[in-house]
Amino acid sequence: MTANEAARGLVIVYTGDGKGKTTAALGLCLRAVGHGNKIRIIQFIKSDWPYGERRGLERLAPEVELDSLGIGCVGILGDDKPLEEHRSAAMKALQTAREAVASDRYDIVILDEINVAGHLGLIAAADILSLITAKPTRLHVVLTGRFAPPELIAAADLVTEMKEIKHPFRQGEPGRKGIDF
Repeated sequence: MTANEAARGLVIVYTGDGKGKTTAALGLCLRAVGHGNKIRIIQFIKSDWPYGERRGLERLAPEVELDSLGIGCVGILGDDKPLEEHRSAAMKALQTAREAVASDRYDIVILDEINVAGHLGLIAAADILSLITAKPTRLHVVLTGRFAPPELIAAADLVTEMKEIKHPFRQGEPGRKGIDF
């Protein structure tokens, strides 16, 4: 591998119906912080609810910056916000992502649940593709969430699909602090 190839940032997609997409991205984040990298995480669906990942990431500042710009799960878990409010929040997250990608201040930009935002029609797949196309050469961009569109999968350098085999939730067990949230 040449120095130029090693300096080329990757487009990484974590998708699928199994648990672990955001967790994989955060594992990558933790590894990168250990090497002195600067990471920006922009969440498209998750809000500023005080879940464990958020609390942990706050402890990694200033190397890690987190923006939870969603307003919560769309149409589930008691969500009754109009779709237009979710769309507005996703568009704000997309603009924040564009600014982060263009800033050349980060080594990695993680776009958490961007695939879900695209699938729900909150943002267009074309906007996601233009975002990764416009990234500086050295920047790594990580996109998470179910429903990654085929054109994003084709454009990515690395794609991992999480597949659920078994989950205690299916047996009626509640989520656990530190494991599920």
